[in-house]
Amino acid sequence: MPDTADLTLRGLRVFVALAEAGSVAAAAARIGGSSPGVSQHITMLEAAVGAKLFDRRAKPVTLTPAGQLLHTHAMRILSVVSEAQTELAEINLSSLPSLNLAIIDDLDASVTPVLVQALQARLSRCFVHAYSGRSDHIITRLETRAADIAVTTLLPADGQRFIALPILREPFVLVTARGAIAPGQDMLAALQSLPFVQYSDQIPIGRRIAAHLTRVRMALPRRFAFEATRSVLAMVVQTGGWAITTPLNILDAELFVPHLDILPLPFAGETRQVHLVARREELGHLPADLARDCRRLVTQTLIPRFAAIAPAFADAIMVANDDVLPWLTF
Repeated sequence: MPDTADLTLRGLRVFVALAEAGSVAAAAARIGGSSPGVSQHITMLEAAVGAKLFDRRAKPVTLTPAGQLLHTHAMRILSVVSEAQTELAEINLSSLPSLNLAIIDDLDASVTPVLVQALQARLSRCFVHAYSGRSDHIITRLETRAADIAVTTLLPADGQRFIALPILREPFVLVTARGAIAPGQDMLAALQSLPFVQYSDQIPIGRRIAAHLTRVRMALPRRFAFEATRSVLAMVVQTGGWAITTPLNILDAELFVPHLDILPLPFAGETRQVHLVARREELGHLPADLARDCRRLVTQTLIPRFAAIAPAFADAIMVANDDVLPWLTF
């Protein structure tokens, strides 16, 4: 008789991943494991139930009748387990002594106070520590447990440990010194003749912009680079030059706006996403609640602020809908 005691949660998760991915290699990538590990779990599972679960000759692999039956039960089991883990996490939150936040510096002044206040309202006994910095540093803090919840434009490499909840998507835009490009002037030609102020390629946004300029085949002389948006925009004003940045970064350095023109890119566009990221199944519904708080803040405060200073970009910042699946949950 089959030994159903060998039906492990890990085995069922691997089984579901293979059923959905259609190949051993794709399933391994989805769960952050190896192809031999996936095959071993499936072999053990088939031994436990006493039947073949997949037709591996098919491309993609398909479920056998026994596999279809197990898939139905596996989905129920994993759903119940996930619900139990969430409820247990909610119980543990009531006595949580401290919580560490990490937020990209683009949003520090606007988002951090709101999140800290929301946490204090939900967890009155909890000490909250907030860190602000670059997205790559924030990811490192998450991975080393120096942060519990992060708001970031980058995502962790380990897809099994974290969940990413979308907050917003924003475009990259062109900023120039006020009047540097006259109405009707050839914009690309003007940009070639003006000083380009770039973000340092030591930080994620600098690398992202440099890669995009390479894709659109725009070669520019390298003169100087800065890590802080305030320095970038100050240099644009000082040199009469231009830069590529985002609405959130402009809001972070709003004092320079009267001296700038904000324009669409004269070549193919690019966007970036901001997510709230937390370790999976450790904080119950708290990450989802905080993501909703962030979306509400962006909708009620940041979007109107940017629309007031750049009316042509009133709809530039797109907020994720609370009622739809995330753009990316892994």
